[in-house]
Amino acid sequence: MLHRTLRMPKTNNHSDAMSQSESRANVLALYPEDTREAAALLKRAVPLMVRHNIAPNPVHYALWYTYSKGQDPELNRHLDRVLRDFDYFPPESATKLFREHIIRDELDDVRADQHQVISLVDGMERDVSRSVKGNLTFQSRLGQCMEMLDEPVSARLPDILSELQQSTRLMQSQQEHFLAQLQSAQSEIKTLRDKLERAQRAATLDGLTELLNRSAFTRQLEQALVKASQNVALVMLDIDHFKQFNDQYGHPLGDRVLQHVGQVLRDALPANAFAARYGGEEFCVVLEHCADLTVANAFAEQLRLKVQSLRIKARGTDTVLDTVTASFGVAFTEPGDNLESLVTRADDALYQAKRNGRNQVHTLEKDPATP
Repeated sequence: MLHRTLRMPKTNNHSDAMSQSESRANVLALYPEDTREAAALLKRAVPLMVRHNIAPNPVHYALWYTYSKGQDPELNRHLDRVLRDFDYFPPESATKLFREHIIRDELDDVRADQHQVISLVDGMERDVSRSVKGNLTFQSRLGQCMEMLDEPVSARLPDILSELQQSTRLMQSQQEHFLAQLQSAQSEIKTLRDKLERAQRAATLDGLTELLNRSAFTRQLEQALVKASQNVALVMLDIDHFKQFNDQYGHPLGDRVLQHVGQVLRDALPANAFAARYGGEEFCVVLEHCADLTVANAFAEQLRLKVQSLRIKARGTDTVLDTVTASFGVAFTEPGDNLESLVTRADDALYQAKRNGRNQVHTLEKDPATP
């Protein structure tokens, strides 16, 4: 019996778009096409790549998709020139054009942030240096005055006190300036920290559901398996008939369903657990320090009932959409498990739940390929 390999993540139009509240357009804003328009561009881009024997990797596809769109005449001229001058598409040319035409704004943002950090550090270094120099000068003046005071009191006392007063005032002025600069730097650091936190969230979270994205999920699951190779459960779920739902009600409502399911998962997470959008309408929950498969199965059943109880209304009407259900596959770590074997087992359990009629939980206690 052929064993199914890991399925490629499914995608839902508009679902992976990041928040539009960002002050600058991100790379996805370059491609606002709907499914039909994107499919038409795909039909133009892929034959071009095949004709010129260009490997269909993501970088090449982004370039030729944009070429087919015709929105960047300069890129088109560069690509035409490369194909004219070479018998193949040089990797270094692809990388250069991708940086200059596809992710140019993102690179500009990074450079601007780097420049801001460098300027902030340089400014603080100058202020600290100035403050240290002022302190040393003040200490020197203070030492000189103390030496004068060791001498017999004379008519020089008023001069000594005047010198101390002037030096103290100068030191006070320098310290006030330094404090103001520190407060300004503190404000800039807070702004940079907020930007870094937003960037970190964007790198680890799915923009639609605010769950972990697939790459962040993979990293965390690998870490969980290293920390505790046993007592880790993986629950995979897939929304039933989601394509028909999208076709019937439209992608905006489909996105709302994904958001509601994501909220169900976030609300239901126990301690030592994390959830992710694995791809399209497929989600994952990892339970660390889970007692056994029975506990994981009971948790999945609770999730199934909560998803089934969702009532989503069409905006502008009181019409309740068709009941949302999901199928679940559950796997529990076994000796020798790694990420791929655990995910494969949960994925196979999910597939079996689908075959058995959907809207149910199925578990696999061991790899079906194992005798």
